[in-house]
Amino acid sequence: MTSRILAAAALSLFAASAAHAQSDNQVVTMTVEAISEIVVSGAPSLTISTATAGSAPDAAQSTVATYAITTNETNRKITASINSAMPTGLTLKITLAAPTGGTSAGAVALSTTAADVVTGIANVAESGLAITYDLEATAAAAVQANTERTVTLTITAGA
Repeated sequence: MTSRILAAAALSLFAASAAHAQSDNQVVTMTVEAISEIVVSGAPSLTISTATAGSAPDAAQSTVATYAITTNETNRKITASINSAMPTGLTLKITLAAPTGGTSAGAVALSTTAADVVTGIANVAESGLAITYDLEATAAAAVQANTERTVTLTITAGA
């Protein structure tokens, strides 16, 4: 009889603990901030070394540079500028391949004032996008030895 009472008590305790199971809730706060990142790769080098007599020097082109872009925003654009003015008689142009949904402005002459090179960018993550540089010279261009310009690409709100 005692064992029956102990067994009944044990069952009662087990049933009581099962009946008192509890749960709780927790609020999880999540934030996704605006993300607009661009990175360039490659080492473009341009040399003008030939011309046809009576014509401007032959332009040079480099296609070794690429860029990657990630943005979770809409109505973005990429602008390009250089850190200092080009020497007399030289023009450096840049062409960026547009990511999906964007529009390339084609070849844009670079200056110290930012110019639109890709517009209409929205919610994209792509890499390996081509950057083409063209260097053009007139007869007024003096001999240049390893002249450099820093090109800055910036993602900003579209207009």
